[in-house]
Amino acid sequence: MRRFTLARIVLIAIVFVESFSAVCVAQGADKRPFTFADMMTLKRIGGPQISPDGKWVAFTAVDVDLAENKKVPHLWLTPLAGGEARQLTAGTAGEDRGRFSPDGKQLLFVSAQDGSSQIWVTDFDSSTGALVGPPKRVTNISTEADGALWFPDGKKILFTSEVYADCPDDACNQAREAERTSSKVKAMIFDRLFFRHWSSFTRFKRSHLFVASIEGGAAKDITPGDRDVPPFNLGGQDLYAISPDGGEVAYTSNVDPVEAISTNNEIFVMPAAGGTPKKLSTSPGSDSTPLYSPNGRYLAWRMQERAGYESDRFQLVIYDRKSGSLRNATHDFDRWVGAVAWSPDSASIYFTAEEKGGAPIWKIDVGEAMGEPRKKSGGRVQIASGYNDEVTVSPDGRTVVFTRMSAQAPAEIYKLTEGSTQAAKLSHLNDAVLSQADLQPVESFWFAGAVDTQVQGFLMKPPAFDAKKKYPVKFIIHGGPQGAWGDEWSYRWNSQLLAADGYVVVMVNPRGSTGYGQAFIDGINGDWGGKPFEDLMKGLDYVEKTYAFVDKSRECALGASYGGYMINWILGHTNRFKCLVSHDGMFNAESSYGSTEELWFNEWEFKGLPWENREAYRKWSPHEYAAQFKTPTLVVHGQLDYRLDVSEGFQLFTTLQRLKIPSRMLYFPDEGHWVLKPQNSRLWYKTVNQWVDSYLKK
Repeated sequence: MRRFTLARIVLIAIVFVESFSAVCVAQGADKRPFTFADMMTLKRIGGPQISPDGKWVAFTAVDVDLAENKKVPHLWLTPLAGGEARQLTAGTAGEDRGRFSPDGKQLLFVSAQDGSSQIWVTDFDSSTGALVGPPKRVTNISTEADGALWFPDGKKILFTSEVYADCPDDACNQAREAERTSSKVKAMIFDRLFFRHWSSFTRFKRSHLFVASIEGGAAKDITPGDRDVPPFNLGGQDLYAISPDGGEVAYTSNVDPVEAISTNNEIFVMPAAGGTPKKLSTSPGSDSTPLYSPNGRYLAWRMQERAGYESDRFQLVIYDRKSGSLRNATHDFDRWVGAVAWSPDSASIYFTAEEKGGAPIWKIDVGEAMGEPRKKSGGRVQIASGYNDEVTVSPDGRTVVFTRMSAQAPAEIYKLTEGSTQAAKLSHLNDAVLSQADLQPVESFWFAGAVDTQVQGFLMKPPAFDAKKKYPVKFIIHGGPQGAWGDEWSYRWNSQLLAADGYVVVMVNPRGSTGYGQAFIDGINGDWGGKPFEDLMKGLDYVEKTYAFVDKSRECALGASYGGYMINWILGHTNRFKCLVSHDGMFNAESSYGSTEELWFNEWEFKGLPWENREAYRKWSPHEYAAQFKTPTLVVHGQLDYRLDVSEGFQLFTTLQRLKIPSRMLYFPDEGHWVLKPQNSRLWYKTVNQWVDSYLKK
């Protein structure tokens, strides 16, 4: 139910006028609860890129247009030395993924300003930080273009496009697409699995890598064939890279015969002009995100050891291109390696790793990782705490730039300069909005979970908190199940909005959660409703006993994806909650196997195929315990959710109705596993908020 970024539902607050006015009086006119309108006003920041001369940081900021029900990205720029950020582009179609040319005189970006997604380039004056002249379109491919990277010579680009695998050129792709679009017959014929994935049915296309001249002209497909290069990815670093001399391309691809049961992504290299690929990776698990060292000697990537397990530990491996040796640089580091960046001198690698509700930045010595004698400084050091991502390093190696978030603020651009212990904030695009709201910190607590294992939880108090009062509780359960709560911001599940209307928000990281070592993650395998359920209930028990302001008679549990599964499990195993909200949850483990697409997930978690290990599927299937259901439940599901098919939500709602349990269903015909459209998000929270209030508000 997860893929990198864990499936989390959209929870956006609408604060009613009566409660809003009362709270404002209590806390003063200068501070007020965080609202839905605030959420829509915030700019969603990411993708920092440092200019080759080290003067500027370009990044993307996404604007939300609620009236038009869309999100539009634009490019921004801020001085690396510090100063005011300013918007570079402002097209109505938006611009994304800005990349400086190797000489710093041009800037690439992706835009659909002519009606289809293509790569554009514009001149850039580094002395002033301004774009010069109108942009020029580089690509003109009928299947659209994305993900562009510069070649080191600044004369070519590498990009991705989804094409028909058997088409030899763009004219064939264009004709094939026109034929499908104009046909009155919309039927499809499938002859293999992965006929649908995540939120769309197959378009009978494959993602391929293309090379094109910066001056335009026909692009060359350098990875032809019936395989995705790169494979499907929900976000994170690129799954391909160009060598520093421009002669080679490294990429990620899954070549196993049945992709629906395989997580075995591999790393390949091939001549940049096209040719026969060579496989470098050796792990039966996933290998992805290749990244060349600046000096060209090494190629690093993230590796998982176990086949069929998408939540195995992500480790950092380094391949010596000269000797052909491969070393695991984090074999003794029991955390997941996240975003990765090389230092300009190729002597160090920086990476993020989840750690007990945060994501610190670490620095590793490459020489030591490759077997050289250990230095006095040690091989691996943490250089920054907090919740960080998207790490990049300045050309002089003295400054690390990254995004940072917390539960009180969404991502902004930060830097950490050599010799400094405190990160400095470079962008301030959301400060004005956030300064008006009463934003609460998350508070960490620890307790003894199942078999006395130490488990971490987090709590957020409502605005204008009064310790003498008793507050109702929203107990939220994360998805994954290999995910985690922490000191982080989410635009889909925001703890500030959940607390804003007078609630204490409680979040527990049961076994299966990330950031506590791989053994803790593996503790959920084959035990979905066992120890993880006990961890959650003991965490809530601890909160009730420890915090006098918690009203244990007014509690509602909410969850999505695995969290939705756990809500369904709670239905049959405890009556302690006044209400429940189940979003995109598994209800029938056996039927879910037949309707999902990433079969490796179910086969790993339930230890085999349902007709071979029916006992496990039935043991942990919530529908088997329907006779014990009593708690009023709101069911939410999207028609385009192919991870957990909408039939799971329909089955749950039908069961609740036949049992005459108070229930309601919110159905989205145009959403998948997540609710992403702004107006749908507003409806989501309005419905959820009213449901919870109807059972918990006095």
